[in-house]
Amino acid sequence: MKTTDKSKITVEARIKAPVERVWQLFTQPEHIVHWNNASDDWHTSFAENDLQPGGRFMSRMEARDGSFAFDFTGTYDLVEQHKQIGYVMDDDRKAQLQFVSDGKNTIVTVTFDAEQTNSEEMQRTGWQAIMDNFRKYVEASDKIEILHFEINIQANVEKVYHTMLDEKTYREWTAEFNPTSRFEGSWKKGSKIVFVGCDNEGNQEGMVSWIKENIPNKYVSIEHKGIIKQGKEIFTGPGVDEWAGALENYTFTEDNQHTLLTVDMDSNQEFKPYFVETWPKALAKLKAMCEGK
Repeated sequence: MKTTDKSKITVEARIKAPVERVWQLFTQPEHIVHWNNASDDWHTSFAENDLQPGGRFMSRMEARDGSFAFDFTGTYDLVEQHKQIGYVMDDDRKAQLQFVSDGKNTIVTVTFDAEQTNSEEMQRTGWQAIMDNFRKYVEASDKIEILHFEINIQANVEKVYHTMLDEKTYREWTAEFNPTSRFEGSWKKGSKIVFVGCDNEGNQEGMVSWIKENIPNKYVSIEHKGIIKQGKEIFTGPGVDEWAGALENYTFTEDNQHTLLTVDMDSNQEFKPYFVETWPKALAKLKAMCEGK
């Protein structure tokens, strides 16, 4: 809703990280989906960001129980790298962000037009909670690294999407990770899904997860909740807590009957070498399957 020029709210976060790192994590969609929520019962399931004057942004914000959702959208009118961002929300309200650095630390200040439905105090509390969540994410980001993999496949996006996720073909390309790899459950948004295989002694091991988002032929987001060890689901304890909330996202982009498939996934340093070695092999196998080679 439109408001008067005087009805503005300001919140800020003081972050122990250099401005270049803060800017990156604030503006890149693969990071936005991690921190853009005011409370644990909400999440951002999908984000797009064209960070340039005239560019559009969108964050799909949803209650985790599926009871409510909305798209937070707008258009940029000012982008000065590592310094400031201005945008106009689709309800004509304006917002401006300032990034002020002293070298090792960064202050991010957000000033926005208030809307008239909720009290200004409620709006201030909600936006401040998001900024506090962002600060926590940035300051803990050295523990988890987002790994990026991509491959160009000479097949339409429907072919790639279904080959990647259908039960039989999923077993084939993920055999690069484990010869007995498979999933149990559903790819439907909000569904539980487990990814399992057998270790050298024949015991089941894997991940317990849920589908955070599934936009057919466009985007799939998996959020990991726990692990499977010796056939048992485990959600707390050593080796588990670090994976809670980790994301694994697939993006499908079609151009003239070719599909660019990208994978962005959270990893700790222990498993990074394994993923860096194995994901390219798995994607090459998927490419060959889609292209009929």
